[in-house]
Amino acid sequence: MADRKISLNHLSKKVGITTINLSKLKNERVSAVRFSMLDTICKALDCQPANLLAYQKIIKQKLLTIKSEC
Repeated sequence: MADRKISLNHLSKKVGITTINLSKLKNERVSAVRFSMLDTICKALDCQPANLLAYQKIIKQKLLTIKSEC
C-alpha cells in the first residue's frame, strides 16, 4: 500500500472492509483470509495475490504438560 500511496482509511472506503480488519491483515494478525476479500483488495490495488501474500512454514511446537505433585 505504501508503494501505491493509499491509506488504510482510503482503501477501507474503496473496498468496504473496516479499517480494523484491514489493519489486522496488514499486521499479520489473522489466520485466514476469504478469497472474496482477497479478490476485492487485489482489484482495488490493481495487483495479484502474490503481491500481498507470502508463504510461511508453520512449525509444530510440542506442548509441555507440567504435572504438580500433591
